[in-house]
Amino acid sequence: MGAPPAALPADLADADAPAASASARIGPNAIIQMREVLLEALGRRETGRILVQAGLEPYVFAPPAAMVDEREVAALHAVLRAAVGEPMAAELGFEAGLRTGRYLLAHRIPAPARWLLARLPAPLTSRLLLKAVARHSWTFAGSGAFSVLATAPARVRIGGCPLVAGARLTLPGCAFYAGTFEALWRALVHPRARCRQTACEGRGDAACLFEISW
Repeated sequence: MGAPPAALPADLADADAPAASASARIGPNAIIQMREVLLEALGRRETGRILVQAGLEPYVFAPPAAMVDEREVAALHAVLRAAVGEPMAAELGFEAGLRTGRYLLAHRIPAPARWLLARLPAPLTSRLLLKAVARHSWTFAGSGAFSVLATAPARVRIGGCPLVAGARLTLPGCAFYAGTFEALWRALVHPRARCRQTACEGRGDAACLFEISW
């Protein structure tokens, strides 16, 4: 299996990277999944209030169907933290991230790639998956800079993280990303994989750091 795994990251592609002028846009699941989680946890009225306060009136009755401005995502997370507090916002964001990861597994990763990745040794799968994630980091990090620091356990960095732009937090504020990573690694690398955020720009750290272990 030497040659096929090396080609896997390209197989996971679903779109080409945008031009630099469009680099501050993020996949719609950053709002779609959060909106669904809020509807279930807080109800339609409170969810609508949060969306309106975040300047996202168009999404009160229907979620976005295309890439969204990363500032919309940042505003939603900021308003949510103010409305329910950082701990609950983190719980809701993590759940939205898990759902996003499951969506990606079902709709963005080809079945042959999923089959092969799930059968390779965990360290190799983690390395291949990280290459694929890095290749398409523009779809979730927007104008942020994504980089891989280690592969097993996986350690990744997002500088200029859009989820905590301008925030001053007491807790790490990027649970949405942690949930997404955890869902992907659980399904493809190891069923007991866990992701934790170890540093956050919102708390004054130099970058947002995540560790995925199993």
